[in-house]
Amino acid sequence: MSIRGSICALATPFGADGALDLSAFGRLLDSQLEGGTQAVVVAGSTGEAHMLEHDEYDRLLAFAVERVAGRIPVIAGTGEAGTAKTVALTRRARKLGADAALVVAPYYVRPTQEGMRRHFLEVAEQGGLPVVLYNVPSRTACDIEPATVARLHDHPMIVGIKEARGDAARIRALAELVRPDFVYLSGDDATAGEAMLAGAAGTISVVANLVPRVFRALCDAATGGDRDGTARCGAMLDPLLKALECAPNPIAVKAGLPELGLGLAMPRLPLVELEEGPARALLRKELATLASLADAA
Repeated sequence: MSIRGSICALATPFGADGALDLSAFGRLLDSQLEGGTQAVVVAGSTGEAHMLEHDEYDRLLAFAVERVAGRIPVIAGTGEAGTAKTVALTRRARKLGADAALVVAPYYVRPTQEGMRRHFLEVAEQGGLPVVLYNVPSRTACDIEPATVARLHDHPMIVGIKEARGDAARIRALAELVRPDFVYLSGDDATAGEAMLAGAAGTISVVANLVPRVFRALCDAATGGDRDGTARCGAMLDPLLKALECAPNPIAVKAGLPELGLGLAMPRLPLVELEEGPARALLRKELATLASLADAA
C-alpha cells in the first residue's frame, strides 16, 4: 500500500432531505479516479465525520471501498476524543475494508504530549489498521510536536503523519523524520508545494475535490523536485485557494460541488450553506477559470 502523492479528503454529499447522497458520492469518487487521485480519505473533517450517524459512516465507507475496488488506498477517518472510542472506530473501519486510518489528535480534551503518545500507540496496537497521525491544532486545540512524532514513527503500524501546520519550521522538522516506512504528508493546500519540495511524500487535500487533475499535476511536480512546474501549478491553484478561504472547511468546497455536478452545497448543522453573493460568485468564477486553464495546458 502506497500512501503518497495526491490524496483527496473527500466531502460527503447530502441530498435536499439531508440524507446521504451516495449517487453524488459515487460521481465524486469517479471524478477522483479519473483525475489521477492516488488515495482518498473518507469521513475526515472535510467529510463532516462528526455529523454522521454510525450507520451512515458504515454505509459511506463501505460504498467507497466497493467503488474504488482496490485501485487506490481508502483511508478512513477514525479519530475520536477518547482512546477507547478511537480504537473501536478503527476496528470498525478495518472490518469495512479500509486500508488505513487517519487518526486526528484528540480534540477538545487537550492532552499532554505523553497522553497523545500513549493514545496513538494504543490505537496502533489495538485498532488493526496502519495509522496516519493527523495534526491540525486549529481544530483540536492541541499540537502533536515533532519530538512526539519522533517517538512514535518507529512503530510498525504508524506509517505517517498528515501535518496541517504549514509554517517553515514545522515543514523542516517533519521532513527530517521521513523514512521508507514513514511518510510526511502535507495537510495544508496553500503550502503543499513547499512541503513536498522539502520532502513531504504527498498532500491530503481539500481543493482536490474540485480540481483533481490540477492538484495531481502539482503533486507530481513537487514530489519530483520540479520547482518551476510546482510554481506553475501553484499559480494556477492560488486564486481558487484564496476563494475557498471565504468560509470554514468544508462549507466553501461544498459550494463548488454543484458547479461540477457532484452534489448539493448543503452541509449539516451547525455548518450552514454558503449563501449566494460575492464569495460564491468568486468561487464559481475561479472554478471556471481553472477549468479553462487546465483544458488549455
